[in-house]
Amino acid sequence: MIISNILGGLGNQMFQYAAGRGLSLAKSVELRLNTRDFTNYNLHNGFELDRLFNISAQTVTEEELRRFLGWRSSRMALRVLRHKQFSGIRGNRLIFEPSLSYWRQIMDAPEDCYLQGYWQTEKYFSHIAPIIRADFSFKERLSAQNLELAEKINLSNAVSLHVRRGDYAINPATLATHGLCSLDYYRQAINYITVQTEQPEFFIFSDDIPWVRKNLKIKFRCHYIEHNRGCESYNDMRLTSLCNHHIIANSSFSWWGAWLNPSAEKIVVAPKKWFVQEANISDLFPQGWVTL
Repeated sequence: MIISNILGGLGNQMFQYAAGRGLSLAKSVELRLNTRDFTNYNLHNGFELDRLFNISAQTVTEEELRRFLGWRSSRMALRVLRHKQFSGIRGNRLIFEPSLSYWRQIMDAPEDCYLQGYWQTEKYFSHIAPIIRADFSFKERLSAQNLELAEKINLSNAVSLHVRRGDYAINPATLATHGLCSLDYYRQAINYITVQTEQPEFFIFSDDIPWVRKNLKIKFRCHYIEHNRGCESYNDMRLTSLCNHHIIANSSFSWWGAWLNPSAEKIVVAPKKWFVQEANISDLFPQGWVTL
């Protein structure tokens, strides 16, 4: 059995699930999800995978986790054991993501293992991309307002553009880690897209649409989407995935909106500066995505 630890916003949850799913299928074993860290978790919308998607994995119970990891299953033990100096007492079942880059040795993991990390590269699941897209098919029907937007997207050469501010802008710790995509990045991305496409129509998704309207001027037809809030915010990802082309932010939510579009003809523009500090993110972007 593969157990994948799930924590964070929706995009992070999707990466953690997809990496576990890829390994579980490669090993022909069951995938289970550990969601206990969402207890008293006040960020984002909590654990959302089973509410939104047709995923196949069930959550693991505390008793099952204790049987699986023994004394290593406690939250305190997991916090301590993630540090490299304690790697010698982790045992072979407990696997912490070693870096931002694709970890090739994951396929050498035992059939029974626990994965903890973010696993933010499609290299962990590109071999089963159709299965992951099926798992991440949305359960609920579109609302009338979102259905109208979906029809507009379908009838146009739609380009999604995502501007993430929210916690990135107001939380000092988050801002220090992620930073904000610059206006210059968006201007360059818009110019790249408009040169490559004919009659583009922009569908703009943001948690701060007033800021976008004020600061980002686009000389093409635009639709500003700001009604999907709270537990309905996932619909921005859903609508993004229906567009032909994408300009994404430095956000895993944004990344997945573009990835869920299965078209081989899509253009995806991403920011080459994903974090404030320099980091090796060469494996973050699928082949063919453009970074500016």
